[in-house]
Amino acid sequence: MCSRQSTMASSGPAPRLRYHNKVVIVTGGTKGIGEAIVRIFANNGASVVFCSKEETASDLEDELKSSGTGTAIYVSCDVTKEEEIKRLIGVTVKAYGKIDCLINNAGWHPPEQIIDDTSAQEFQDLLNLNLIGYFLTAKYALPHLRKTQGNIINISSLVGIIGQKHAIPYVATKGAVTAMTKAMAVDESQYNVRVNSISPGNIWTPLWKELASHSTDPNAMILQGNDAQLLGRMGTVEECANAALFLAAEGTFCTGIDILLTGGAELNYANKNQQKSGISTFDL
Repeated sequence: MCSRQSTMASSGPAPRLRYHNKVVIVTGGTKGIGEAIVRIFANNGASVVFCSKEETASDLEDELKSSGTGTAIYVSCDVTKEEEIKRLIGVTVKAYGKIDCLINNAGWHPPEQIIDDTSAQEFQDLLNLNLIGYFLTAKYALPHLRKTQGNIINISSLVGIIGQKHAIPYVATKGAVTAMTKAMAVDESQYNVRVNSISPGNIWTPLWKELASHSTDPNAMILQGNDAQLLGRMGTVEECANAALFLAAEGTFCTGIDILLTGGAELNYANKNQQKSGISTFDL
């Protein structure tokens, strides 16, 4: 009897599911920040449709289907193609009948490049991925989000606010994402649809690791990445996912805001001499 009581007491109540029975779309959901977002929403009871442009699903879909909390469906979708975005929205509505949250995350940070070596086509391609893709996914999701009084979360970047060395096209796309978020929040407020953004700074992701590997001294670049924050480290993808879940589940009086998830990277005076300081900030 004592043993049974002890076992029952130790098990405790089931954890609260913070986004139970909600339907969420996550673009760029197979790696990095996107993958962490898919995991945390599914583990909190949501039905998640996540996409990337790869043709085959990752093991993440099967893993989350067997977790016993939320569900996950993978859809191949190139967000630079309008017809594929329409199909993504259609698959979601057909499967679940509604959309409660759209998280725009698909994007890319090119390697460092000066303006002299950047073509107009390269800039246009990045705009289509990092900005127009967000715009179109929101456009086709909004008729459904208005019915549920749902919300949109756009993953932007700190550098869209403070700038970054040798990254003019990327900075321009992310600055536009933050501005678009605010404009969209104004327009959609009449439908009680909230629109917010998250601007990560240095987040340790597969993309950050890849960019560091291409530098002349990867260890030095990673150390610089850590030292750019007041907290002395890079952020984690799980911390980004937690911020997204807060905005969707608890931040019900938040619209048009941009959460700086940066470890204080934008604070304090520092050496800005272009000849002496080459710290870069990469996210996603």
